[in-house]
Amino acid sequence: LETEKNDIKMKFDPNFKGPIHNRGCTDILCCILFILALFGYFAVGILAWSQGDPRKVIYPTDSRGQFCGQAGTPLEKKPLLFYFNILKCASPLVLLEFQCPTTQLCVESCPDRHLTLVKAKLNSKDHEYYKQYCKEGVDFAKLSTPEILRDSLCPAMLMPSKPFTRRCLPALGTMKGGVVVVGNETTFDGGEGTAVNATDVLEASKKSNVVVEARQVAMRIFEDYTQSWHWILLGLVIAMVVSLIFIVLLRFLAGIMVWVMIVLVILVIGYGIFHCYMEFASLKGEPGADVTIRDLGLQTDFSVYLQIRQTWLAFMIILAIVEVIIILLLIFLRKRILIAIALIKEASRAVGHVMSSLFYPLLTFALLAVVIAYWAITAVFLSTSNEQVYKVFNNSECEYSRETCDPKTFNTSNISTQCPDAECLFAFYGGETLYHKYLILFQFYNVFLFFWCANFVTALGQVTLSGAFASYYWAFKKPEDIPAFPIFASLGRALRGSEAYANVSSLAFGSLILSMVQVIRVLLEYLDHKLKGAQNKFAKFLLSCMKCCFWCLEKCIKFLNRNAYIMIAIYGKSFCPSARDAFFLLMRNIIRVAVLDKVTDFLLFLGKLLIVGIVGIFSFFFFSGRIKAVEEAAPSLNYYWVPILTLVVGSYLIAHGFFSVYAMCVDTLFLCFCE
Repeated sequence: LETEKNDIKMKFDPNFKGPIHNRGCTDILCCILFILALFGYFAVGILAWSQGDPRKVIYPTDSRGQFCGQAGTPLEKKPLLFYFNILKCASPLVLLEFQCPTTQLCVESCPDRHLTLVKAKLNSKDHEYYKQYCKEGVDFAKLSTPEILRDSLCPAMLMPSKPFTRRCLPALGTMKGGVVVVGNETTFDGGEGTAVNATDVLEASKKSNVVVEARQVAMRIFEDYTQSWHWILLGLVIAMVVSLIFIVLLRFLAGIMVWVMIVLVILVIGYGIFHCYMEFASLKGEPGADVTIRDLGLQTDFSVYLQIRQTWLAFMIILAIVEVIIILLLIFLRKRILIAIALIKEASRAVGHVMSSLFYPLLTFALLAVVIAYWAITAVFLSTSNEQVYKVFNNSECEYSRETCDPKTFNTSNISTQCPDAECLFAFYGGETLYHKYLILFQFYNVFLFFWCANFVTALGQVTLSGAFASYYWAFKKPEDIPAFPIFASLGRALRGSEAYANVSSLAFGSLILSMVQVIRVLLEYLDHKLKGAQNKFAKFLLSCMKCCFWCLEKCIKFLNRNAYIMIAIYGKSFCPSARDAFFLLMRNIIRVAVLDKVTDFLLFLGKLLIVGIVGIFSFFFFSGRIKAVEEAAPSLNYYWVPILTLVVGSYLIAHGFFSVYAMCVDTLFLCFCE
């Protein structure tokens, strides 16, 4: 083994001055495969865009498959969906087919009073009001009530309703004692000689809304974003400025800044523990504050959780554990931190000579945004590229019940003759063509290419940065021997001429391996979701073990890929030899890798944590109205945690983007030093 290691070591070359410019073609097969896969990806996107219709996500659909409220159509001024008989939505078929077995109509507004068809027929003043909830062409004067009900031309009754997610649902309420009412009535005339209980209406409303119930929270969150987007944007700009100032200060005051950062992180987390304790103590004796999270269950109004003591106790315990872990790590690694600070100082000098590297993450973010947008749009079009499927709905026994039908020829078919009360109603979106049969494969291909392209963009950024920092390290006279534009020179080596085949092919190969593992992890998560209700303990245990193994494998591959890309940036070899050289180089210096590199990563992580903590604390005080001076400027929100959480995640991504440059610089300098 020692002999093998010595054979792999690089021979001394006195003329070596940094990244090699003249490179041969490597991993050419993977490059061709990647290009073909991209052409296939574009073909899937074009096919999805030609077949899909995003309106199916935006607009509700009536019984004829028409979109309610769509601009440029006869239903433009009828944005709401009205159910003829909401009670039929209590059928189990709703859960299977996501469609109520009752006629549905697009209307301008929801009914605001209780009225039966019989009463509307007797009173001519109610004719026009009632007709707006009937099918077109209904003549109240000529047709009798039984004929109208037989042909399902009008609903048997109207009840007070309110629009919710573009649907007219009963205006339910509760009186003292928990009695359910609709329009202050517990029971009312159903229009067909039967009394309807408000409790039955409540159950039917729940099931009719089974697909869109979660959209209530989504709509509130969207409303919060429309109210606070400019403040969120300002917070992200502040996070970017703070990150940039932090990086610039590291350039000149690396040692002092690292210790200041460590102290501030401890203080910020300590304040978080103190704040959680004060909230926990202030709720003592408050009515309902001692209710547990388990007893409370899932609530759409998340602010309810902040009114119970157990939530703040959980936050306090989590922050205390994090604080203790950080303090213990700092105590045990205090000597190594001094060496890591020296490494950060050297990285600061490199970043100082390659200042353009700080702005390269913006290009990576832009490319990733394009990849994510293409994947998301293609996924939406694929999921909405099904055709309208109509099925037979009826009340009495019928052998054709729930079979597919054609609404254009239904009235002249045998089905309407044998089953007089049957209707051909829109059921769902699907299809039986060859395209629809392989739709799930197109979705899978979309996910796989998303991972491959995203990993390739990340790999391109790592190769570009490592090539620039390697040119700094191997420059004998600094800054004279450093290229004038090291980032552009490094990016040019990756994307110019014959060198592009060398780098692009290797990057595509490394990204392909990582993407395969990530797709397998997605499939395992999907299987785990499907097996949640299963009772087979062994299958659950085996699945958990596989998820853990593939998680570890993904982390290992990411680590190897990162170091392989550094070797590719320097020597221009193919992926496998570069990964092998990097692996044995790291193994020969395993102690240095485990201590210096990881301690440096830990210190940089504390920097990200500090920026996130600063932005998170200020955003919490601002959006929760705790700062009296700007209380009036703060927007009125349903969930004030929405902009706070967005800012926390956004500021972490921004800080990660800036600090990833430092991390790549440290890794490159460290690997060059070992070399």
